[in-house]
Amino acid sequence: MADHKIIIMTEGNFVDYVKMHVSSGKGGQGSAHLHREKFIEKGGPDGGDGGRGGHVIIKGNANLWTLLHLKFKRHARAGHGGHGSKSRSTGADGEDTYLEVPLGTVVKDTETDEVLFEITRAGEEKIVAKGGRGGLGNWHFKSSTNQTPRYAQPGEPLEEKNITIELKILADVGLVGFPNAGKSTLLSVVTAAKPKIADYEFTTLKPNLGIVKYRDYQTFVMADIPGIIEGAAEGKGLGHYFLRHIERNSVLLFLIPADAEDIRKQYDILLDELRRYNPEMLDKERIIAISKSDMLDDELKAELKAELDKTLPIEYMFISSVAQQGITELKDKLWKILND
Repeated sequence: MADHKIIIMTEGNFVDYVKMHVSSGKGGQGSAHLHREKFIEKGGPDGGDGGRGGHVIIKGNANLWTLLHLKFKRHARAGHGGHGSKSRSTGADGEDTYLEVPLGTVVKDTETDEVLFEITRAGEEKIVAKGGRGGLGNWHFKSSTNQTPRYAQPGEPLEEKNITIELKILADVGLVGFPNAGKSTLLSVVTAAKPKIADYEFTTLKPNLGIVKYRDYQTFVMADIPGIIEGAAEGKGLGHYFLRHIERNSVLLFLIPADAEDIRKQYDILLDELRRYNPEMLDKERIIAISKSDMLDDELKAELKAELDKTLPIEYMFISSVAQQGITELKDKLWKILND
């Protein structure tokens, strides 16, 4: 696996949604020049073609994790193509404009909400506004009946549109749970990320990303997604704003605190929110971590385990981020799931 830099994303510099107006360049005009030279009275047409207008191109960059660099960029314009000239000289192509985005970026037409394309690979390039073709010079129009055409094509017009650039995080593991389940605390323990941690709902308003260092310098990415509340699929609370970030995770780690009234019920509610948002979410690998389990003594833990063995439909583990219990085992399990 490629060596990762430690990335620390915090709420203040995480931007995952940008609207922008893009316009390509006009094609250059073809030339209607007629060849003139001493002793050659009637030179033929030698007007060159116009240059292509510049494209606006979206390009994937694996080192970017946010759209922060595009936050205040309202317009992106490419250069116009140069006009053709004599001696069949072609005009220069307009300069392309590149907008670099993180992997996992979706580009939509703002007016129609149509998804134009997604960027998922480093170096991948997609043209979002195509430059106009250059016009043909008059020498293309010479024929047996018209030896000296005095016209050439104009260049094609530019293309412009309003686009929405939206990031869906490409993390390996997505943390799913109600507010206060301990997701931010777990992330701060297993990675170098420093999310806000407090005991009230919606401390995490935007996803936090962290690189989990595993054995032998191997790593994987974990994303702490803001706490789900019932009704998120309908847009209640923070709704769709953060549910879309879970779509791209390979593994969903459900975090449910040991002191929850009904652990199975919490799991079912979380699962139902995901199902109502996008049924395909249920195809992902899932595992449950019972957090804050340092508050259980051996007897309580044994009782809870006997109950959970009967009620929970998937594998679960007891962990405590604060007491560092079960963290290594959790990393081992996640690594195994990701690499099977």
